Amino acid sequence: MSNAAAVLDRLRPASSLTVVCHDDPDPDSLASAIALESLARAQGVETVDILYGGTIVHQQNRAFVELFDVTPQRYSDTKLEANELVAFVDHSVPGDHNPVPPGTTIDVVIDHHPSEGSIPADVVDVRESYGATATILAEYFRESSVEVTSRIASALLFGIHRERLDFYRQPTDREYAVAGYLHERADPRRLRELYGVSFLPDSVDAFGDVIHNRIRRGSSLASCIGRLENRVALAQGADFLLNIDGVDTVLVCGLVRDEIHLSGRTNRSDLDLGESFIRLFGDRGNVGGHDDMAGGQLPLADVAGTAEEEAVLVDRVRDRIGREFLEAVSDDATGSSA
Repeated sequence: MSNAAAVLDRLRPASSLTVVCHDDPDPDSLASAIALESLARAQGVETVDILYGGTIVHQQNRAFVELFDVTPQRYSDTKLEANELVAFVDHSVPGDHNPVPPGTTIDVVIDHHPSEGSIPADVVDVRESYGATATILAEYFRESSVEVTSRIASALLFGIHRERLDFYRQPTDREYAVAGYLHERADPRRLRELYGVSFLPDSVDAFGDVIHNRIRRGSSLASCIGRLENRVALAQGADFLLNIDGVDTVLVCGLVRDEIHLSGRTNRSDLDLGESFIRLFGDRGNVGGHDDMAGGQLPLADVAGTAEEEAVLVDRVRDRIGREFLEAVSDDATGSSA
């Protein structure tokens, strides 16, 4: 039995399903969630609820929810337990980048991220060699008799585009293969609207701080900024800095309440950024990711103490996180601004 058949077979006897996205769900997670919802309804599942932890604040994520008529609900244990089956998309372990209690048994897991531990699920389809979870869901449609609608095809295609930065950030052959299949069925108008959405004002302010505070060592950059509410701006800032000529690896970190949030990017084929994050910061907080992109959170007090002045905290984070990162990943001993 193929993975697609195993998932559909697990869904078929059920009348209700809860799909849990990871915290702060991106287009890959959201597209995968509504794609699984479509597949579940085709199997006779009457009720499907999509849950998420964290926030949806990135301008494209908010536009995605609106344009694709997604109705995600804020997570609660009560909502998790309300339906017959529970599925994870774009993450795999309860309590890891999601608010689900650790040890909870999940019925279905579909993901492309590596997992260090065992996954407590009945049906597990984790494909680390894939560039996006949306790619896996697209293949489910190709392998089954379920017709992919224009709405789902557009959502999956956009999820793949954003996860692989418009096929610039290390897509696999599988992303190219399903992109052709989805493109024929997608709605170009919806995709144009998604790419045309604007940035939030506080994101623009954060970009200015990211640019101003950057330090460079060889082909690597680090930028540590102060407090912000829109933590998605860190990922956007990391994407922006990676476009600087001669830069191939970036770390951006900022202060969100009592935590330091990290976002990293790299174009280097000889560097696994997710493993680097775990090696450098894994004993201090919750970090991880892919070979080309990573992120996480560290307790602020453990790294920078409890100084009242924000400038002091930023300096300490830059010294104890930013410079440590540059020293670990750089092949050039010369530090400078860029």
